[in-house]
Formats: sequence, structure tokens, C-alpha cells
Amino acid sequence: MLKSKTFLKKTRAGGVMKIVREHYLRDDIGCGAPGCAACDGAHEGPVLEPQPLDPASSLCPRPHYLLPDTNVLLHQIDVLEDPAIRNVIVLQTVLQEVRNRSAPVYKRIRDVTNNQEKHFYTFTNEHHRETYVEQEQGENANDRNDRAIRVAAKWYNEHLKKMSAENHLQVIFITNDKKNKEKAIKEGIPAFTCEEYVKSLTANPELIDRLACLSEEGNEIESGRIIFSEHLPLSKLQQGIKSGTYVQGTFRASRENYLEATVWVHGDTEEDKEIILQGLKNLNRAVHEDIVAVELLPKNQWVAPSSVVLHDEGQNEDDVEKEEERERILKTAANEKMLKPTGRVVGIIKRNWRPYCGMLSKSDIKESRRHLFTPADRRIPRIRIETRQASALEGRRIIVAIDGWPRNSRYPNGHFVKNLGDVGDKETETEVLLLEHDVPHQPFSQAVLSFLPKMPWSITEKDMKDREDLRHLCVCSVDPPGCTDIDDALHCRDLGNGNLEVGVHIADVSHFIRPGNALDQESARRGTTVYLCEKRIDMVPELLSSNLCSLRCNVDRLAFSCIWEMNHNAEILKVRFTKSAINSKASLTYAEAQMRIDSAAMKDDITTSLRGLNKLAKILKKRRIEKGALTLSSPEVRFHMDSETHDPIDLQTKELRETNSMVEEFMLLANISVAKKIHEEFSEHALLRKHPAPPPSNYEILVKAAKSKNLEIKTDTAKSLADSLDRADSPTFPYLNTLLRILATRCMMQAVYFCSGMDNDFHHYGLASPIYTHFTSPIRRYADIIVHRLLAVAIGADCTYPELTDKHKLADLCKNLNFRHKMAQYAQRASVAFHTQLFFKSKGIVSEEAYILFVRKNAIVVLIPKYGLEGTVFFEEKDKPKPRLIYDDEIPGVSIAADTPNMDIDEPERKKKKREK
Repeated sequence: MLKSKTFLKKTRAGGVMKIVREHYLRDDIGCGAPGCAACDGAHEGPVLEPQPLDPASSLCPRPHYLLPDTNVLLHQIDVLEDPAIRNVIVLQTVLQEVRNRSAPVYKRIRDVTNNQEKHFYTFTNEHHRETYVEQEQGENANDRNDRAIRVAAKWYNEHLKKMSAENHLQVIFITNDKKNKEKAIKEGIPAFTCEEYVKSLTANPELIDRLACLSEEGNEIESGRIIFSEHLPLSKLQQGIKSGTYVQGTFRASRENYLEATVWVHGDTEEDKEIILQGLKNLNRAVHEDIVAVELLPKNQWVAPSSVVLHDEGQNEDDVEKEEERERILKTAANEKMLKPTGRVVGIIKRNWRPYCGMLSKSDIKESRRHLFTPADRRIPRIRIETRQASALEGRRIIVAIDGWPRNSRYPNGHFVKNLGDVGDKETETEVLLLEHDVPHQPFSQAVLSFLPKMPWSITEKDMKDREDLRHLCVCSVDPPGCTDIDDALHCRDLGNGNLEVGVHIADVSHFIRPGNALDQESARRGTTVYLCEKRIDMVPELLSSNLCSLRCNVDRLAFSCIWEMNHNAEILKVRFTKSAINSKASLTYAEAQMRIDSAAMKDDITTSLRGLNKLAKILKKRRIEKGALTLSSPEVRFHMDSETHDPIDLQTKELRETNSMVEEFMLLANISVAKKIHEEFSEHALLRKHPAPPPSNYEILVKAAKSKNLEIKTDTAKSLADSLDRADSPTFPYLNTLLRILATRCMMQAVYFCSGMDNDFHHYGLASPIYTHFTSPIRRYADIIVHRLLAVAIGADCTYPELTDKHKLADLCKNLNFRHKMAQYAQRASVAFHTQLFFKSKGIVSEEAYILFVRKNAIVVLIPKYGLEGTVFFEEKDKPKPRLIYDDEIPGVSIAADTPNMDIDEPERKKKKREK
């Protein structure tokens, strides 16, 4: 059956266009119930159970299926994901509404419907002849959809009665909409709210904890006292932003001070991008990463960033007077130059809440069901939840979701989602840091694995088409110990004409991952491999990462080669790119390669090649530094693990050798050469990487620190900064230069991927290079796979495809890659911090030298170089315990004491920016 709609639409040119939309209705769409004679053969994929017995409900004793409306799916997804809830009918109407309103919830519900054990059935009611409804005159879209859901629920109950009179199967409509529920009951449809139904599941009382509290009025604190001003409606916010009364930006809470935040204003202008918010009332219930509307305060109310470290440690959520007292401490005496634009949140444009990991702070009131949850991320406020299992959850890592934040509640309301395990347990803590940094870490699905090559695999004649055979070359790889995902290999040989041939050979991952398939989509979603201290979260399945793509020695492998002809002064005479086949002659560690270079007794081909590479690398590095490339520093540590327990038994700072620099120089050179080539061929669609120059204000902390030691740091160019750092030495303070380089790293902006057609500034500040990209690590970075595809098209070795030359899609991809790359870095640092805590947990009292990085009014931030450990030491106060080092989300039972220092230097401010190549 065909339905059609005709309507007129005005075009941009002022004409009128007639649009006809056809809507097909069918009789052959299955109901999902097994044994239904009317729908036999119409079912595809997971179906409902024939006699659903669980969960047992006191309200619905008969076997039944559930049919939730849109708001139940949106707000009670944690309940629906619980293993106890099965046999749910998800209507097409509901699924479409969820997709339009929340992409994360839509993905979660799709994952549940694909889980055959859950028996969730998607019913295409909008194309079923008996359940499709037309929108009536005067009826809005929301009311029409509510009616469509009720029609489908009624049809299901009548349809199941026809299936078998003895079956007694029911479909229960679940809705939290009071009017919709009343209409359903009036129409003879069994209907309950989600709370009513969940509370009727007597065998599953734990489900009550997972209910989202949606009624703000019924969940406000008893005092009823108004703490926050009302958020303006979205229409007024949009009007105010358009008129310039308000500004829109991303709310970023402070890790160091829970009463302070900044809002990064959206827009193209560079001026006044950052607005400071101070005090509970000005923060006005915004949560980290929310999109907010801010009203700028008059200039006489502007403040300077606070120099106080404040952590929210109170248990009494009604103690607002104490908050006001703490807010007075925030005020910093400042001259006019230190004052920043200051504002207050007047409304929320978009909430960006997510499930949060942390610990339960059990209430001191006996038998209380109301408790505070302390998130692992200090930027997130504590969350008030109600739970009947507080004793069981104490000392455990749990996940909690925020439901709302009433005006008269000091903290947001939320609900318990999941118990992850014991605090301090390695598996639990690793799960926490992966979840907190949004690292995709689920096993690869069968759909993804189905695109892997069949084993045993070998290079075929077809593979060698448009590919050079370089298996005769003396190629070798140099990597950290234990590396199994070997992306790159090198060679250097004398050409006999007085010049040298140098090759960088990179794993040809794009040969195995073809555009658009499930393997490609999953790799793009993950974006990068994440390296934790004793675990690796692969971007691609292990068959590729550690086997078929890994350039292991003595096996034939496919590669993408960048080959230069150079003179002995490392000047490039020619460069060419080719798909290739190689056979690495050795897989060396940095130490093994260094030993070969240094040993006079070794004169084999591999060693000769390494010496040639090392000599050229030194020249390349010298030339790069002369151009203004920066050599910065960050404390890195390596753990030695117990072979049985896998606990850290020793911790050392990483030692860098000449061979580290040798490999780095040729990777940089390959990346620059490839960047030039793909930009020549695809001026609008090249995926490049840039590192913006920091604004002068970023350097204030570095300049002040150097000045305190009578040293001058010039920051007008990268070259002057590099030269200043080279000169910044102190005979009485050998570690000073390293400390200054660490501080310089903090001043840097983040390096980012971008599409060449969407930006004009290509410069990489840290490398002093006019153009740069990532080509050399396609096993662990998806950006490199895209660059390989662009280069392959550029040299005629592969075909293009639409998404590769769509600059808007490439820009969206870059956005995800930048986010994944940043989160991977944070997860790696969190893993190091956790293992450092584990290391100290097994130690007695350890005394180590520390350096002060930053000074606050009530604390100092220190660095312990031996362990790469950074944390906050609070000054000793009367009637308070001895000061100790505090770092994010520490394990109970691990504390590091510190003597209270005497401070007499000015307090510097910092902007925590990171730089990486």
C-alpha cells in the first residue's frame, strides 16, 4: 500500500517547488513473537522469547513484553540495559525520536537490540499497515508520535490474543508521561510508569537504584532554600546571544579549585576568548563541558584567577554558609593587568553529562538512603544519590549518572549505574581510567573481525601489482623493548655515485583496511592505540597490529616506502614514494642498535646501515634546531614489573639514547616529505598536522621562573625561545634547565590534525616546519591511514573514494582524531600515576628530592624527578594533619608526606597547555 504527501516549498531563488513524498505500508512486518502464525517467516534477527517469565512483577503476574515510549528510552536507559530487563519492543517511532535527540543513547539502544540475550525487538510500526497513523489537523508532531505509540501497543495486545487464546501474553506500555498513561489506560492498554514497574520487580530490588530521578521538585533537599538563580529558557538565551547580551561557550571547571571555572567563548575572534567564573552562584549548576550562556559582569566586578587550591570535601550538603566563607578566600589582591573578563552562567544551552566513575561517600546518618558520590574527576561536582546498598558499595569504584540539578540543592541528583569493583584493584582501576577518558576498549565485534584476511596469509602476485620488491635491501627496525606493533623500518646504503640512499618503510595498513567497511569504521572511531603501563588498547585487531602489519624481522611484509637520495651532508637530492614489499633483517631495541653503532668490532651490513643513518640524523637534527625547532622536556618513567604479580617493583626515568633521536629524525623527515606531496596533489583535502604558536600570555610563568634565577627567556620567536633555553644554565642548580624546559612544555598549545581546505595556518611551531603530517604510524594512528590513502592516490597506486575528497567530512574526522588523541595521552598519564601509587603502596617511608613548580596561597605544586611524580602539597594549618602530596584520584592508603617549606617568592600563574609532536 502506498501513501503520498504533497507540499509546496519556497526555493532560495524565490520560486515554488512541489515535493511529493511516498510512504510505503506493508503487511509482512513480523511482530517478533515466536510461534505467531500470522508473522511466520517475517522475523529477521533477534526475536522475543515465546514465554517471558522473568522478571517477575507483582503488577503484571502474566507473561509480558515491555513497550517503552521515547522518554523512558532516553532517561531510563541504565534500567533497560540491566540483564534483568528482557523482551522489550522498541518501536520505529521511538527509535527515530531517540536518534534525533541523543546520539549516545541511540548507540546504546542499538547495542542492546543487537545483543541476542536481551531479546529486544525493533518493530517497524511506521511502515506497518495496521499501526501507521497520519498526523491529524491541529495535532503537533509530539502528540502524533504519542498516539502512534499507543496505537502500536493496542495492536500488539490484540494481535497476541489472536495468536493463542491460552497464551495470555500481554504488552505493557511503559511511560512517565501522566497524560499519555491516562489515555492508554482509557484505551484498554496496560500502562505503568517506569518507577511503578521497576518497584514491582520484587526479585530485583537493586534495579530501583538505577532509576533516574526526573522529578526535580520531589527530589529537592528538605530545606527548600533557593541557592541558585533560575536558568533562562533557551529562546531567551538565543535572543540574548544574538543581541550580544550573553555569550555562548564551553564551561571548563578547574581541577584545583571547585569554586572556579572558565568559559571558552565560541567564535572566530582571538580576543577575550576566556571568561572567568568564581563562586557557587556564578557557576550556577553548570557541569564541566556543558555549553552555557554567560552574562559578563561590569568591569569593576572583574577578578583575577585565584591562587588558592580548594577541594570540595564537605559532607553536609546544606552548609552553604561554609561555601560563602570559602568564596571570600578566593579573592586575590591583584593589579589591573591581572584582572580577566568575569561573568556568571545564566542558562544551559546543552548538557554534556556522561556516566561518571568514582566512590561513594557514605552518609554519617545511620540507615540513610541518601549519600554523596565523589567523582574520580575533580572537575565534576559531587552527586547526591539514593541507594539501599551503601554498605556494599563502600570502598568500591562505581558508576553514577546525573539526572538533574534543582535550584535549591547544593549538589546535582543522580542514580547508581554499575559497580566496577574494589578500589585499588588493578583491573578495576584500569577500567575506571579507560571509562573516564572515553577510550573505546570493548573486544572487536565479529562484524569487524570478518574483514580480516584469512590465515595462513602470504604476499600474492596480485598484492605485488603497483608495488616495488625491496626484499633484497638491508632493512631493520629500532623500537622500545617488547614492542610487537612495529610500524617503521629503515635502511641506508651507498649508491656508488657518491650519494646515499635512505629509506623509511612504513607498514601498509591501508592495504588491509579498505574504506567504509566495519573494520575501517571501528578504526576511525578508536582513532589511536592507547598504551597503558601493562596493557595496550589496539586501534586495529591484533592479527594486524602484532602480526600481518608489524614489520617483524625475517618475514615478508607489505610497506609504503619513502626513499631519498642524499649527499653526505644530509641534503635531499631526490625523493620518491612507492608501495613495496620488504623483509626486515633485524628487529632491534634502542639499546641494541646503540651497542652496534658504538662497537668497533661490528662491521656487518646492518651496523653499517645504522652508522650511516645515525650520522645523517645528527646533521638533520642540528639543522632543524638552527631553524628554531624546540627541544622541550617532560618527566617520563618506566616500570619494571614482577613477572608473577605484574605489580611494579622498580621505577626509573626513561633513558634516551642517540638511536632514539636517530629514528625520530627520519620519521620527522618522512612526515614532512609526505605532507608536501599530498598537499601538492590535494590542496583542499590533505590531512595535515599543525602546532599553533602560543599567545605571549602563555609564557608568563616561564619568564617569571627564569627571572627568579636571574635568567632571561625570550619568546618572540621559536628560535629565540630555543636559544634562550640553551643558555639557561646554572652551575649550582644542574636540574634548572630541565625544569625550565618542562615549564616551556606547559606553555605550548596542543598540536592538532586539520583539513588543508579548512585552514590557512599550516605551520608547526615546535618543529619549525611550514608543513607537517603523520605518515609513520598507521598501526596505531588512524590519521596515518588517511594520509597513506591520499599518498597512494597521489602516486597512482590506489583509487580515491568520495569521503577522501570531502573536506567537511575530513574536518569532522579530524575533530574526532584530536579528541581521541588527547584522551589517549591523558589515559596514559593516569596509568603511570596509578602504577606509581601501587609502587609506593608496597614501600615504607621514602625520602626524595622535589622541585617546586608552582606556588599557591595555601599549597605548592611539586615535581619529584626520580619518579616523574607531580602533585599538590598543602601548607600545614593549625589542628590539621601534616601536609602530604595530593594527586588526582589517589588510592586510599597511599600518602606521601612533605615537610612544610618556607616560601618567599611571588606566586606565578599558569595555563596548562600541552605540546606534542
